Amino acid sequence: MTVHVPCGTRLAITRMKVRAPRRIKLSIGDDFDVVLEAARSGAPWAFERLYHDLAPAVYGYIRLQGSAEPEDLCSEVFMGVFAGLSSFDGSEQQFRSWVFTIAHRRLTDERRRFSRRPTVPTSDADVLDRLGGDAEKEALDALGSRHVHELCSELTAEQRDVLFLRVVADLSVEQVAGVVGRSNGAVKALQRRALTALREKIAREGVTL
Repeated sequence: MTVHVPCGTRLAITRMKVRAPRRIKLSIGDDFDVVLEAARSGAPWAFERLYHDLAPAVYGYIRLQGSAEPEDLCSEVFMGVFAGLSSFDGSEQQFRSWVFTIAHRRLTDERRRFSRRPTVPTSDADVLDRLGGDAEKEALDALGSRHVHELCSELTAEQRDVLFLRVVADLSVEQVAGVVGRSNGAVKALQRRALTALREKIAREGVTL
C-alpha cells in the first residue's frame, strides 16, 4: 500500500526552506511510533513532524555533497520517504538510517545524471561546527571555512559519503554501512583514510594537530 501524501503537504515540502543545523540533534523520542502511524494514515501534522525532525540534516548532507539543487533534491527525498512509509517497519534510529539511504540513492542518481564530481559549496561555514570538538576541528577552525571546503573537495566521493554521513547525519558506523552498502570494516577504513587525508593536507597548510 502506498501512503497518500495530501496535496497541501506536498506543496509545503516543495516550498519549505531548510538549512543545515549547527550541531542540533533532534529526535521524536517516545512519540515516534504514534507519529509514524499517523503519517501512514495521511495526517499532515505527522508528515510535518517527521520532516522538521530530519530535513535539516538531510539538506546539510545533500548540500555539503555538492548537489546542484539541494532544496529540490531534499524535497524529492522526503516525497519518496512519505510515499514509501508503508514499507518501513522499525525504530526511530532505523527510520533515520532508512531516510538517509533514500537521500544517498537520490544523490547518487544526481551524480550520474550530471556525470561530474560534486564540489563542496564555498559559502556554508556550518561544516566547521560539524567536524566535531577534537583536534581536527581546532585545526580546521584555524584554517577558515574556505580551506575546510577545499580539504573536503579533495576527498574521494566514497570518503565524503562516509564522513558526512557520520558527522552531518550523525549515523553510527553500522548505520553508514547499511546506507552505502559496504561492510563495517570498509566504512571504518574509508573514514580513517578521509581523516588521514585531512591531516596531511592540514600539515601542508602549516597547522599542527
